[in-house]
Amino acid sequence: MALFGCSTDEDPYLWLEDVAGDDALKWAEERNHVTRRAFADDPEFEPLERRLRGIFDADDRIPYVYKAGDWYYNLWQDEANPRGLWRRTTLDEYRKPDPAWEVVLDIDALGREEGENWVYAGAPILVPTYDRCLLRLSRGGADAVVVREFDLVARAFVEGGFSLPESKGTVAWAGPDEIFVATDFGPGTMTDSGYARIVKLWRRGQALEDATTVFEGETSDVSVSAYAELSPGFEMQFVYRGRDFYNSDRFIRRDDELVPLGIPSDAGFAVHRGWLYVTPRSDWVTETGTYATGSLLAIRLARFLAGERDLAVLFEPGEGTALAGYSLTRNHVLINVLDNVRNRIEVGTPGPNGWMIAPLQGVDSTGFQTIDADAVDPDGDDRYFLETTDYLTPSTLSLASVGEDPVVLKRAPGKFDADGLTISQHWTASADGTRIPYFQVSPGEANGSRPTLLYGYGGFRIAQVPRYSAGTGAAWLERGGVYVVANIRGGGEFGPDWHQSALKADRPRAYEDFIAVAEDLIRRGVTTPKQLGTMGGSNGGLLMGNMLTMRPDLFGAIVAQVPLFDMRRYHELLAGASWMAEYGDPDDPEEWAFIEGFSPYHNVADDVDYPKLLVTTSTRDDRVHPGHARKMVARMRDMGHDVMYYENVEGGHAGAADNAQRAYMWTLAFRFLWGALGDA
Repeated sequence: MALFGCSTDEDPYLWLEDVAGDDALKWAEERNHVTRRAFADDPEFEPLERRLRGIFDADDRIPYVYKAGDWYYNLWQDEANPRGLWRRTTLDEYRKPDPAWEVVLDIDALGREEGENWVYAGAPILVPTYDRCLLRLSRGGADAVVVREFDLVARAFVEGGFSLPESKGTVAWAGPDEIFVATDFGPGTMTDSGYARIVKLWRRGQALEDATTVFEGETSDVSVSAYAELSPGFEMQFVYRGRDFYNSDRFIRRDDELVPLGIPSDAGFAVHRGWLYVTPRSDWVTETGTYATGSLLAIRLARFLAGERDLAVLFEPGEGTALAGYSLTRNHVLINVLDNVRNRIEVGTPGPNGWMIAPLQGVDSTGFQTIDADAVDPDGDDRYFLETTDYLTPSTLSLASVGEDPVVLKRAPGKFDADGLTISQHWTASADGTRIPYFQVSPGEANGSRPTLLYGYGGFRIAQVPRYSAGTGAAWLERGGVYVVANIRGGGEFGPDWHQSALKADRPRAYEDFIAVAEDLIRRGVTTPKQLGTMGGSNGGLLMGNMLTMRPDLFGAIVAQVPLFDMRRYHELLAGASWMAEYGDPDDPEEWAFIEGFSPYHNVADDVDYPKLLVTTSTRDDRVHPGHARKMVARMRDMGHDVMYYENVEGGHAGAADNAQRAYMWTLAFRFLWGALGDA
């Protein structure tokens, strides 16, 4: 039952939505002080924090790179460089155990010089010269960025070059002397979701206000953008209009004309070297037949634009299989398949008699490992980086060309004691009978129940697959805890249908799935309600809020990170309006009728014995408003509930801007869980 109505006039905690308001910040700091004081006498807090900081800053981490021209770029953060060195090396050097790096830009030094808390947020590089980039810098890790043109040869900002003030928008090269800009052009130029609704072509030497308007969307859209394919011989320009989170209009820009691409609005696509690749997210009915939801299709772009619709099917989902993604080399397609949440890689190759599909050579797809294969230089050759990992095995990074066995480049060392730990996959039935898989990492010889951490997300088509987490291993597994990851509906583990089965009015399916996993762990004797903790962030934070209000009897402790809680006002806060295709429209009475049922802020009560709760957020999170966390905690405390809260001043939606902050936030969460659930 809701405790107050829909009107904002009845919400006494609205003042906490003032992100940088003096009263709201004072409240947050008071709560932070209480939380810090609660752990002041914990003898294991500082040692764990130091250990995690050492793991995150360790020199023996794999320095992941991406190729641009002749260089391989990397952002490196450690204790001496908390915000990072943006640096580069050659492939010959990268193969060495200790490569020589050339520093392109020291982000920490730049921040000190300019008196800003800069966080590197990416740098689109100009193709095909690779001599300039559009450097994106975020204050404190927020989504909003400033943009400056940077000379990669001189390693200096371009005097009089392209420069944009802070905004939640996009930029892309359209040529050596022009860029596409979607930014805040002034009052009325942003969408209800807080993103740009106008995209312009801005030429060098031109005032921004004189840039040519390419496309103008509606305020109800999520965002608009434009980008160019600049590979020699395949130059094209594209315009994107996001109507909602899952439906978009896509155009090819020819001179000043916008030609509709002609694919379904909910389909994904890529254009590469004259080919069009399409991933339908609902059945696509054409005059030549029906292409299944979740398939991967290919056709020559010229033929498609001429009206032909006989697309080649490179992948079609079957029982338990889904497309996890694909990567395009010069002559092949690397197709990443999830088979009951286990990866395998296939190679698609076009030929005179159609496409051939074969397993990727030299790659072991057995076990629970997660496998990623990504093209190194999609225009230049058929090489790819291959990464393999699982919950207990650190990442191995290899390099190969299609048709050759991968050669190991880097192996990450283990960071926690995994002896005696095993990975297993289990299935349980949800409330409607749907079978739900989950992974369990636990001591192989363990008898009896143990403190168990159940993690989940369940939204936005994001699949939860096995990956090595040194932090989780050091802070939880090594100490004897059981770690469980639930593959609930709303995610992408079984393709678009798995996601769509938990949208809007069906959102409770995700919560029922998670509850079913928790109950199965208890039924199997893995743990007990008093020993069962759960943790999730963002949409997973909403999941945590609903576990709190729907089944408080199932859990001993809950950690909700950068969460959504107030589903009555989520669409009015920062980027929230962009998620209405996922959750529904609270201003529509028929939709609010079901949204209210999964709005934790409206379902918390004063007469319920809730599990121990830690809520964390970031002042600089400009995606999920910190007001969600603030208001929920304030309301629960006024009801008499003991709730712990911590608000990091930086970090954006990631919750932490550097490794020191990351180590503190991880330590806080895991020491809270051990204190609440008891020692193993």
